Amino acid sequence: MYNHLLRMKHLFSLLLFFSIIQWSQAQTNPVPPTGKISGTVSDSSTSDAVEFASIGLIDLATGKIVDGTVTDSAGSFVLEHVANGTYQIGIRMIGYDDMSINNVIVSDQASEVSLKRIRLTAPLTAQITVEGKKDLITEEVDRIIYNAENDATNKGGDATDVLRKAPLLMVDMDGNLSMRGNSNVKVLINGKASALMASSVADALKQIPADQIKSVEVITSPSAKYDAEGSAGIVNIVLKKNTLQGFSLNVDASAGIRGSSLGLNGAYRTKKMGFSLGGHGRAGYNIPGSYQNDQNAYDQNAGKYTRTIQQAHTQSVMGFGHYVFGWDYDIDSTNSINASVKYGLRQMNNSQTDLSSHSYQDDVLINESHRDVRTVNANQSVDVNLNYTHLFKQPKREFSVLGLYSRNNSDNNFTNSILNNADWSQVSSRLKNQNHGYNQESTIQLDYQHPISKNQLLEVGAKNIYRQVYSKYEYFSAVGADGDYTPLGNDSLNNTFRYNQNVTAGYASYTLNFLKNYTVKAGLRYEYTSINAQYQQDREVSIPSYGVLVPSINVSRKLENGNMIKASYNRRIQRPSMQFLNPNVQASNPYNITVGNPELRPEYSNNYELSYSAYFGRSSATLSSFMRNTESSIQAVRDVRGDTIHTTYRNIGNEDAYGFNLFSNISISNRFTLGGGIDAYYAVLKNNNPDPFYNASNQGWVIGGRINGRFEIAKGWGLHWFAFYRGNQVQLQGYQTSFGMYSLNLKKDFNKKKGTFGIGAENFFTPSIRIRTQLDSPMLNQSSSNIMHTMNFKINFSYRIGKMTTEKKSRKKSINNDDLKNNSDNNSPGQ
Repeated sequence: MYNHLLRMKHLFSLLLFFSIIQWSQAQTNPVPPTGKISGTVSDSSTSDAVEFASIGLIDLATGKIVDGTVTDSAGSFVLEHVANGTYQIGIRMIGYDDMSINNVIVSDQASEVSLKRIRLTAPLTAQITVEGKKDLITEEVDRIIYNAENDATNKGGDATDVLRKAPLLMVDMDGNLSMRGNSNVKVLINGKASALMASSVADALKQIPADQIKSVEVITSPSAKYDAEGSAGIVNIVLKKNTLQGFSLNVDASAGIRGSSLGLNGAYRTKKMGFSLGGHGRAGYNIPGSYQNDQNAYDQNAGKYTRTIQQAHTQSVMGFGHYVFGWDYDIDSTNSINASVKYGLRQMNNSQTDLSSHSYQDDVLINESHRDVRTVNANQSVDVNLNYTHLFKQPKREFSVLGLYSRNNSDNNFTNSILNNADWSQVSSRLKNQNHGYNQESTIQLDYQHPISKNQLLEVGAKNIYRQVYSKYEYFSAVGADGDYTPLGNDSLNNTFRYNQNVTAGYASYTLNFLKNYTVKAGLRYEYTSINAQYQQDREVSIPSYGVLVPSINVSRKLENGNMIKASYNRRIQRPSMQFLNPNVQASNPYNITVGNPELRPEYSNNYELSYSAYFGRSSATLSSFMRNTESSIQAVRDVRGDTIHTTYRNIGNEDAYGFNLFSNISISNRFTLGGGIDAYYAVLKNNNPDPFYNASNQGWVIGGRINGRFEIAKGWGLHWFAFYRGNQVQLQGYQTSFGMYSLNLKKDFNKKKGTFGIGAENFFTPSIRIRTQLDSPMLNQSSSNIMHTMNFKINFSYRIGKMTTEKKSRKKSINNDDLKNNSDNNSPGQ
């Protein structure tokens, strides 16, 4: 603990150092002017504060800009040390009409000028939704936001395609998500947890259509209001939602050589009530590939190495569906209810044709086999939530209640058709594994926030999550291609496992704004977890209950020029998911078997971050450094049994990461924008196993990056492009090789931007991607490769019908699990 406090001391010393520099620069003018101009900028239709609006001070005598700033999270700004004179105030914010206030006079008699509330107006069109161009990447105090709806390259893809473009995130070719090199990321949808994410985040992301994603929020330092789970941080996927008056209907379609999609979304809103109904289906096809594996396994009992060489042709076919019904009702100006029902389905069929295996000892062939492998992963998920919000007359004082029910049913099965060595066209026997399961969650959450004063805010809340996990697994065998299946009489291969988890939490958070430009948000969260796990047949599992206290602190300072410095510390927990707990033996490849460990404990991590954000004109850049220390990390433990590598998981590791992220948005003109970033970290991995035969450690740099661009040609034509690269990935016992992806899209708007037609190409210079994984230890050497054909050409079409208008609304808040909102958690408490 002392070391963690020492690191925090260094971070905040740096923050203090920057503050002293700014203060010393202010002392160079011994007699500064005493004039001051202040005001607050808000949205004319909603009265919400407008953050990051640019404020320019123009001397009317010279016509030159003499000072400037940006609004804070409450929409407020202050221009100090203004000399006597007559000025014009210019206000600009993307998505709003520019505004100016003339003849603002500062004199000895009126040295302090208050402009009170300045209301910005968004431009309206007669027939379509209100639109304003946003940057692809924006930043708030506690998060980085990728505005996916403004990126035409997302048409026809899924959430994995979208998340690859978000800063700080990496998504590998299998869809596995990581943040700054850590795969323990908590993924939320519209701020709410979902059982869809519980079994496999990679599979769940493929189910969410890219066309339905509004934005992706990357939260590296969550406050105490957020669940403590997710040692790397939180990713909130915000789906599109209509808040305008009237009726609209959107049609989105895409067709390509690797997949096609079709979506239909309608919305209707009148006065106090709104409805939405949408559906989206997507199919993936024509996805061939190949698999190769070369492994040397040392059997301690036999004292010999066995080399096994495998290869196969692969093929994937997949289908996804996503359907949403939403309803909201404003009871009156202080009470509102909203509810939604989401239903999703997914089926992925993967096949390996003629998986050939040849085993050698001392260069002598001892075994040969051929088989066809078919794996089917299917699930259906449903999320039902009901939220109630009460707003008090005092601004920012509110109370909310959330109820959420979520369930995900899954079937993960495989069939091995073992071929006759004398005649590979004949099936000699078959082996089948069926694994049916579900993950069900019931959540109740209460939140209350109270502004103590204009610059102080107190937040408290409580939450309970009850999770029920079920896994029934069975193995069957059959003779020939047509014989009946009979169960294998082995309790380790046939059983039913139940895992019930109850998490009760409470939190308190305090926000203070002081010295005009400083904000501190500190909080404590306590979570108590109890677990009841049991097998149906002859096995017992004893897992003790545990509690964890999670502190967090965020400090920021906004500089006079609008730039910002931030420092933060938080402690996080990562509970094992069903992917690591499931005791079903995964043996679709008989030479590489994986089985979960139901007795796993959680991981704990400490996260430190220091960042600096600069704004110049309509462009921005952010440089952040971070450090993460993880204890009791869950790591793979590999053992050799005969000629087979057997993998399970244990809490035996330590993981440290030290790195930086740099990303920028550059607005070259109104028609041409560029964005991109670099992610780099140094990973140190250890498993702390005292047995030298199993002890492992590794370290090294991991570097990745992305670039995107947009050029509006003319008359509705536009060009969008994107490229992504991830360098070699450091693993405990080896590495995984690098890969990259890129895309180019040309689009044309028509009929007053109601419709869009486009063509796109992906990986058109590199039709296939090869990913190789290398593992080395005293008892095994393994090199496996997967080759995927990812070149794709597609056409996109979308059209919108209906007439939408804006209407002034009452102060309103939507309730989200973990209180994930579009507005920053560090918003100023006062108005």
